[in-house]
Amino acid sequence: MGKTVLGIQIRDRFECVPETQELFTEFGCIIKTRLGLHQQAETGDACTEKGLIILELVENCDDRCREFEERLNEVEGIKVRKMEF
Repeated sequence: MGKTVLGIQIRDRFECVPETQELFTEFGCIIKTRLGLHQQAETGDACTEKGLIILELVENCDDRCREFEERLNEVEGIKVRKMEF
């Protein structure tokens, strides 16, 4: 397996993040890089409730990576997309 990158779109950061963060902690050993982005409101300086998290997973973690992706997909309010290089 080459590089695996997961893109995770968060619908409501305040509602979805606790369960998502628990999974990040549980599967932390297979997360090589993590980048979190929040969406800026179009007016003013407030953040919106939406967010995007990009994860680079370690190589050769086939079963564990698959389990992580499946568990993330079970979290209500987030969308997971996988890219493989």
